[in-house]
Amino acid sequence: MKVLIVGSGGREHAIAWSVAKSPKVDKIFCAPGNAGIAEFAECVNIGAMEFDKLVAFAKENAIDLTIIGMDDPLVGGVVDAFEAEGLRVFGPRKNAAIIEGSKAFSKDLMKKYNIPTAAYENFTDPDEAIKYLETVKMPIVLKADGLALGKGVLICNTLEEAKEGVKTLMLDKQFGDAGNEIVIEEFMTGREVSVLAFCDGKTIKCMTSAQDHKRAKDGDQGLNTGGMGTFSPSPFYNDEVEAFCEKYVYQPTIDAMAVEGRPFTGILFTGLMLTEDGPKVLEYNARFGDPEAQVVLPRMKNDIIDVMEACIDGKLSDVELEFEDNAAVCVVLASDGYPEKYDKGFEIKGLDTFKDKDGYYVFHAGTKFDGDKIVTNGGRVLGVVAKGEDLKAARANAYKATEWIDFANKYKRNDIGKAIDEA
Repeated sequence: MKVLIVGSGGREHAIAWSVAKSPKVDKIFCAPGNAGIAEFAECVNIGAMEFDKLVAFAKENAIDLTIIGMDDPLVGGVVDAFEAEGLRVFGPRKNAAIIEGSKAFSKDLMKKYNIPTAAYENFTDPDEAIKYLETVKMPIVLKADGLALGKGVLICNTLEEAKEGVKTLMLDKQFGDAGNEIVIEEFMTGREVSVLAFCDGKTIKCMTSAQDHKRAKDGDQGLNTGGMGTFSPSPFYNDEVEAFCEKYVYQPTIDAMAVEGRPFTGILFTGLMLTEDGPKVLEYNARFGDPEAQVVLPRMKNDIIDVMEACIDGKLSDVELEFEDNAAVCVVLASDGYPEKYDKGFEIKGLDTFKDKDGYYVFHAGTKFDGDKIVTNGGRVLGVVAKGEDLKAARANAYKATEWIDFANKYKRNDIGKAIDEA
């Protein structure tokens, strides 16, 4: 088989690594890819939003399966573009990817089908939003309706902060058109858990759980980022929680999308808050999480191609997902100053150390070639991942492995997996 992966981050590197293990695959392309992905795939200089070029490339090169890694092309309708040309592609169509593309849509879906989530209201008028804020208790959460690189969520502790947040999202347009509509949501407290699942439009099969760390600095301080590290499994996602979510969240979501005429095929990512009143949905994504994929995929025993093809063919019910009985931790090495201002172009040393180490991985997020050197090319540069017999062992291994890598403005959080000690 020939496989094309669309995307350029750590998630796509983890997918490429997974795909490369399949005996069915003899050639992988990635558009546009990065310096790490180049180890497994031939990187092609086509952007993730250049649908016509991607489709043309897939046809010219007789690609058997295209895997869409990123949210923007999914929400933009890349799957529809491929299907219109009779090409096999893994990911939800545009009308299903809206579950991530519009926070207002997903909240309304949950309300309509009684899927547990935080109380909320949607607003397109900033004055109405501010009027509403004067009637609710703080803290409160403001969410840009559209895609905002995982950063369009503001937690406001006071009314003043909340009013300022409305201005940031709706008037200053900090996240562009994503802020044309906003969701104002009650603030929930509890443990956060992420669960990725394969879907074929009617069946949903969940992978092992994970927990991400979004804030830039230790102690969950600083700005929201695309994710500074993650661990899998979550010690708080027990059998009881899983059974509840299977019954009241996952299957009802897939059923609801089908009833709405939006059958969901691909990866459904459910972000959960384990509240005192039980698990509630924080958000949905329509693709693998980043960096959740980097800890979940190395623990998966199945051939990823078999599972993805079963999803496309509507035969997921025949697949039994299997995961190793261990743990994995990912620590992101970022450019100092991320997510605001940071320099790039620094040479990365030590990558070869991972080559012969079993259970250790380095997934590239923001890297590129500069001649024969690999240099930094983003805010999040690398995801250093290690497995271990349990979470504490995996965490110790991951932090040890971060010392094998060096670049001039290397920055990391030092408390990834702190919740492990509280379990």
